[in-house]
Amino acid sequence: MPLDTEIKSQVMDTYKTHDGDTGSPEVQVAVLTTRIKQLTEHLRANRKDVSSRRGLQQMVGQRRRLLRYLSQTDLRRYQDLVSRLGLRTARAAR
Repeated sequence: MPLDTEIKSQVMDTYKTHDGDTGSPEVQVAVLTTRIKQLTEHLRANRKDVSSRRGLQQMVGQRRRLLRYLSQTDLRRYQDLVSRLGLRTARAAR
């Protein structure tokens, strides 16, 4: 179930780094996060939808890889994005 074109364009406009930006890590992570939230709600209602669950796991993995790339290349952009999206809440010290 893809995102609505309108919702996707709103997310892209919010997180773009320059005009016409559709492929920066910030935009990709924001779009994936929106899709992950939408699919999570779908799976709460449809617990036996195994193929959608697999798709969700793939999206989470892709987002993790993009966030790792961003944290290694530009830590300030990574921290800004994580705080704007509300990801990576405080965890217990290991």
